[in-house]
Amino acid sequence: MTHHVELAMGEGPHRSLDPLPKPCLAKRCGWLTRNLLLTLTVLGVILGAMFGGLLRLLPPLDEDLLVLLSFPGDILMRMLKMLILPLVISSLISGLAGLDAKASGHMGTRAMVYYMSTTVLAAVLGVILVLSIHPGNPKLRTATGATGTAVRSEDVSSLDAFLDLIRNLFPENLVQACFQQVQTVSQKVPVPPQVVRQENVTRLLPGNLSLLNATVTEISLGPSTTTHKRLEFKAGMNVLGLIGFFIAFGVAMGQMGEQAKPMADFFNILNEIIMQLVSMIMWYSPFGIASLICGKLAGLQDLGLVARQLGMYMVTVALGLLLHGALVLPLIFFGVTRQNPFAFYAGIFQAWLTALGTASSAGTLPVTFRCLEENLGVDRRVTRLVLPIGATVNMDGTALYEAVAAVFIAQMNGIALDGGQIATISMTATLASVGAASIPSAGLVTMLLILTAVGLPTQDISLLIAVDWLLDRLRTSINVVGDSFGAGIVYHLSRAELAAVDARAKGHPPEPPSPKLPPLPNHQGPPEGAGTGYTALPAADSEEEEQAETPSWEPGAEAEGSPGSDQEEKEEEE
Repeated sequence: MTHHVELAMGEGPHRSLDPLPKPCLAKRCGWLTRNLLLTLTVLGVILGAMFGGLLRLLPPLDEDLLVLLSFPGDILMRMLKMLILPLVISSLISGLAGLDAKASGHMGTRAMVYYMSTTVLAAVLGVILVLSIHPGNPKLRTATGATGTAVRSEDVSSLDAFLDLIRNLFPENLVQACFQQVQTVSQKVPVPPQVVRQENVTRLLPGNLSLLNATVTEISLGPSTTTHKRLEFKAGMNVLGLIGFFIAFGVAMGQMGEQAKPMADFFNILNEIIMQLVSMIMWYSPFGIASLICGKLAGLQDLGLVARQLGMYMVTVALGLLLHGALVLPLIFFGVTRQNPFAFYAGIFQAWLTALGTASSAGTLPVTFRCLEENLGVDRRVTRLVLPIGATVNMDGTALYEAVAAVFIAQMNGIALDGGQIATISMTATLASVGAASIPSAGLVTMLLILTAVGLPTQDISLLIAVDWLLDRLRTSINVVGDSFGAGIVYHLSRAELAAVDARAKGHPPEPPSPKLPPLPNHQGPPEGAGTGYTALPAADSEEEEQAETPSWEPGAEAEGSPGSDQEEKEEEE
């Protein structure tokens, strides 16, 4: 006879443990609810491009109307840039305060190795593509009618640019570094002719027997102008100097331990407040991004002519950015972490779209923080250290763009580049991208460095301004993707160190730990309630003395599992 036993799962009616299948529409609505902000951002990009294209079909729009179209996007850019300074300060200090100097040094070293490696790879990839496709055509200079008035053709020294980078790393005034940075300016000054010899000559004229007095002057024909260099401050936040100071500030605060805890709590709370503000601004970003794209497309002139003339150049840059973002960076990420890079892409898609709309990696920094920490679960101590440095130093897309543009200008002028000049372009593009400010169209300024380094005409940069609005957005999005992958790689490589830091932070015993007993066979510690069978060991001066000592046992006490102990247990039970 079989007995059926029914177990009540609780008071009330019984319920099945198997969940009811959800309809397909409910699943899709749930996904849209969870990713509503991402959906609105994608919709904003599509609608902005659509309305911008439709407005191009109308007669030329008034300048005031274009300003009104771009005004909501301008407000978005201002709000994002407003948060850059407090976000960089609070993120760096709060992240480094939770790490010791050794862990932060290892993480910083890994980040810099990744940044330099990917930037060099991007510049080399750009050179290979532009040499293979050969988009440059000497007829373009005549077709576009470039006069070189848009960019000043000043000589820019690579040494001066490198020294300016070091100077900006150590600002003399932190308040001034919030809105200005130093730059070496070269100015050509006319040189007066130098008088070598001057004498008076008197001659007697034979006709009327009069005297003629004349002065003979001998002039040295030297250079008519000379170059004077001076340091001046230009507008723009010195992000590199602020990052250098606050990294040192955070490391010093982390070494002070409990004494600096109130300051660490202050910056942690400040960082949380800034992230709350970022979450609020993000709900406005779809409208602002749509406004930026619509206003830019509607204000372009002769888009078809520019596309025909510089189409191959745009294709070369876009293809290089696509290969670097979809092939090189995912392969590096997979090779290091053995994780799916496309799942990582899905987590940072919101940041990629924001970079595409704003064309500013620093402006996208708050969104990148949010995507990595909330969507992908990257430790905050990693993102707070790696992302601010990456937004300033890591410019993969800019390095590729500058390398392609330099070789393109050489091809357009019919200049054949040798191997040394190509290597110089690759290395100079890497270094110039490091010094490029994380603001829109900063690559055009650093382009002067590369062209001067290999002796190419700098006035031809004016040709590229017509298409820079689009390529700037593409390369900025790749810069943000490279920063995000770098944070993921550094987090994967630093997990053991972060776990060790967490373990040390949690284990704060009020008293020094007592010496442990040496391990014995078949024994894991004293049985519960059996305190009389053990004798306290004296503190050993060294591990050898501790291992040499053996615990004293009371007569008849044996290890668990031995026959004697089993017999005693049976007698006690009886």
